Amino acid sequence: MSNISAQLVKELRERSGAGMMECKKALVENNGDIEAAMEWLRKSGLAKADKKASRVAAEGRIVSAQAAGKAVLVEINCETDFVAKDASFLAFSDAVAEVALNSGATDVDTLKAAAYPGSSSVDEAAKALVVTIGEKIDVRRMAQVETDGIIGSYIHGGRIGVLVAIKGGSDELAKGIAMHVAAMNPAYVRASDIPADFLAKEKDIALSQMSDKEKAKPAEILEKIVAGKVNKIISEVTLLGQPYVLDTNVSVADALKKEGADIVSVVRLAVGEGIEKVEEDFAAEVMKQAGLA
Repeated sequence: MSNISAQLVKELRERSGAGMMECKKALVENNGDIEAAMEWLRKSGLAKADKKASRVAAEGRIVSAQAAGKAVLVEINCETDFVAKDASFLAFSDAVAEVALNSGATDVDTLKAAAYPGSSSVDEAAKALVVTIGEKIDVRRMAQVETDGIIGSYIHGGRIGVLVAIKGGSDELAKGIAMHVAAMNPAYVRASDIPADFLAKEKDIALSQMSDKEKAKPAEILEKIVAGKVNKIISEVTLLGQPYVLDTNVSVADALKKEGADIVSVVRLAVGEGIEKVEEDFAAEVMKQAGLA
C-alpha cells in the first residue's frame, strides 16, 4: 500500500515521536494500519535502543516527587547535556519520578518494571524515547524516604538531589538542611557513623604530622593534641559537625537543637557520580586515522 495520506503520517508521528520517513515506512509496511504501524515502530525503536546500550550515559537529571510522609529521588541518564535539557527528556523524567512515588517501587529494577502512562513499563518507555532522542537513556538509580516526620527536598540545577527526613523542627529547617547537604556533601551524618578504621587512619596521620618536640610531651597531653586534630576532621566530614550553610555561626547540630529536631535519614544523588566517563582526544584520533600517530 503506497497511498498513505500526509494526515495519517502526521498522526503517527505525533503519537510515536518517530521521524516522518520512519512513520511513512511503518504505515506502508502495515497497509495503513496505524496501530500495527505503532507496534512496528516500537520494535524498530527497541533495536535502535539496543545498539546504544553500550554507550556511556553520564549526563542527565535528578528528579524528585513528594507526597505526605514520602519522597523519592530518581537519576535518569543520557549521553549529553544538550539532551538533558530536551523537552521530551524532561517530560519523561518528571513522569518517571511520579511513577516512582506512586507505584510502590522500592528499587530501580522494580521501577523499570512499573507501568508507565501510555506504555507497558518505564523501561519500555525509555527505550521508545531513544527513537526520538537518539541517545542512550538509562533510569539508573532511585532512592526513597518515608517518615511520620518532616521531609525536606532540594534539587540543585537538576544535577544534585537531596532528601532529608527530620523528627521535630519545621519545613524550613528540613529544606535548609537539604540545601546544606547539596552544597557540602558530608560523608557521614554523625560521629558514630564514622568507621573505626577511618578514625584510626586519621589518628596516625595526626601523629605523623607532629614535630619531635610535640611527640616528646607527656602521653596524656599528646593524646589530647591528637584527639583535637581528629575531632576537627570529624566536624569536617559529618553533617552535624559542619557549620550550617544558612548560618555559619552555628553548626548543623546547633540548628537542629534550636528547634528540638533530629536527623532521621539523608539521601543525596548527583548526576553521573560513579560513572567512568570516556575522555576522547579527537585530535589524536584524527592523526591516528591519518596514519600520523
